[in-house]
Amino acid sequence: MTTMSSRQALGTIFISSVQKELAEERRAVKAFVEGDALLRRFFMVFLFEDLPAADARADAVYLDEVDRATLYVGLFGNEYGPEDARGLSPTEQEFDQATRQGKPRLIFVKGADDRARHPKMAALIRKAGEQLIRRRFTGTPDLTAALYASLVDHLARTGRLRTKPFDAAACPGASLDDLSAEKLNLFLSRAQSQRGYPLPPGTTMATALAHLNLLDGSEPSHAAVLLFARDPQRFLLTSEVKCLHFHGTEVRKPIPSYQIYRGTAFELVDQAVDFVMSKVARRVGTRALSPEAPVDYELPREAVAEAIVNAVAHRDYTSNASVQVMLFSDRLEIWNPGELPPSLTLDDLQRPHASIPRNPLIAEPMFLARYAEKAGSGILDMIARCREAGLPAPEFRQSGGQFVQTLGRPRPARTPEVTPEVTPEVRLVCVLTGEMTRQQLQQALGLRDDEHFRRAYLQPALDAGLIEMTIPDKPRSSKQKYRLTAEGARKREKPS
Repeated sequence: MTTMSSRQALGTIFISSVQKELAEERRAVKAFVEGDALLRRFFMVFLFEDLPAADARADAVYLDEVDRATLYVGLFGNEYGPEDARGLSPTEQEFDQATRQGKPRLIFVKGADDRARHPKMAALIRKAGEQLIRRRFTGTPDLTAALYASLVDHLARTGRLRTKPFDAAACPGASLDDLSAEKLNLFLSRAQSQRGYPLPPGTTMATALAHLNLLDGSEPSHAAVLLFARDPQRFLLTSEVKCLHFHGTEVRKPIPSYQIYRGTAFELVDQAVDFVMSKVARRVGTRALSPEAPVDYELPREAVAEAIVNAVAHRDYTSNASVQVMLFSDRLEIWNPGELPPSLTLDDLQRPHASIPRNPLIAEPMFLARYAEKAGSGILDMIARCREAGLPAPEFRQSGGQFVQTLGRPRPARTPEVTPEVTPEVRLVCVLTGEMTRQQLQQALGLRDDEHFRRAYLQPALDAGLIEMTIPDKPRSSKQKYRLTAEGARKREKPS
């Protein structure tokens, strides 16, 4: 894959040519670069397989493109590729040509280990590793995030970029001392268990931020502050999320319930999702088939969470507006500052599309912690969840510089015998069966952020005498579990 060199104002990139196993990644990189407001000012991407038929040897064409390129990007997978008479694949020939020509080289290796690789590809990876720093990736989100950071760094080092993108630029006034080691460790623990992320809890702040491309020199970037600061809103006031609940179908004062949530991007998502799920109708089933009574919400939790993650991860943080989550009697609306990138239309959202995050350095950690799923599939999953629940497909629109997601609620007649709004500690009581660990309770509630769970659910339930510890004299024991008290059992039978 190479950028066209006909526009002299643009730099040129050559990305290692056709490998079937990496076709999806090449297409995603093309869409990402062309859809990013910054990168498309400097690069124009062209896929090698899009070349028209020509009376020329393929190897001569791609080696000529390497010669014309400004820099070389190698995507290395498991396959080595077809070999010429010398036993060399196109990928290795391209790498060698870029090396001979003194091109800047960026190498990205797919997969966490080399056990499944063709021996010659493993040898090529070792050869590259002896000459430069490689980055590994497991999926499209971390590939585009790492490529984005590398290309921005290249533009900055060559003097073509004087101002970094918002998420990559240093946050004025913030230092590493303003970040929370506890919040970082919670993230690393989750990323390791959910995605096999290589850095374990206990990794130093500087090392972890460098690995996630969240440092601007030695200073934390805006993305680092939004993800791990003790008090992100001290530096970025409008990063808060405003949640409003109306009993009717219009915005009308007085507002029955109005909350402003603050915290990291992870905490904002959990708090906003909790706000919505605590106010929508739900039905508690019987324990005939399972010791745990199923809870069925009128809005699928996964769809609500996906919409809120989209708003928090992809909003325009340079705007003075905040994300707003508004629950009406007939719908849920989520507004976030910023519009779709030019290469995506509202119609594109209804079918498979490339992931083009506004803030890739925020989006990647959200993916690693499993707040977001496979690139480009989140909105499609949201649509599918709503349809499976018998709801209309979500609607999307742009209004006054805001991107709006709307999830329809069912008519009241479709949700008989629903339970009214309950507090978080009572929601915990409804899912607690027998003796359960903290992790089991969080999973049952669909909560990811440990601190939010402790503060909003666990401690209030303990303070209200609804639950008790199985090992009360050792509250921090690794074997600690929780069970209902007599009061908690009564509350579960009549939660309202």
